[in-house]
Amino acid sequence: MTAAVAVPSVQITSELPGDATAVEALVARAFGPGRYAKTAERLRERASFAGGLVARSGAGLVGSVRLWRIAVGGRPAHFLGPIAVDAAHRGGGLGADLVAAAVALARKSGVSGVLLVGDAPYFSRFGFAAAPAAMLPGPVDPRRLLWLSLDGSPAEGDVTG
Repeated sequence: MTAAVAVPSVQITSELPGDATAVEALVARAFGPGRYAKTAERLRERASFAGGLVARSGAGLVGSVRLWRIAVGGRPAHFLGPIAVDAAHRGGGLGADLVAAAVALARKSGVSGVLLVGDAPYFSRFGFAAAPAAMLPGPVDPRRLLWLSLDGSPAEGDVTG
């Protein structure tokens, strides 16, 4: 007979101003300093913060996702990312839960869609598809530039923050 192990539940809530330091530390552990060289980071630097969600387990922050206000072809949209999950909590679906919650938050905001840079096989389950006509302000692998339309519009034109 094996003993049951208590696993703390994880709750996804809105990011609070006091969470910023913990979110930054989590993102740093997940992506390292190389993230600063990426076009996605340049776009986030120019965009304003639209909102974030965090995953808490006990007293600790174990996951995070953020949304940024951008425009795609002049239409209001959100840029999703980064998504970070603590190494000890990966593989259980927490990242997917954070993405789904961020998409729900974006839907409530009334934007035309959500743009991200990521792996199509992972994000396609949420409805994201390639956005070859969206032009980021820097180099990006076009296969990784993905769009989820929330109003039926395509992602076409310059992406600005």
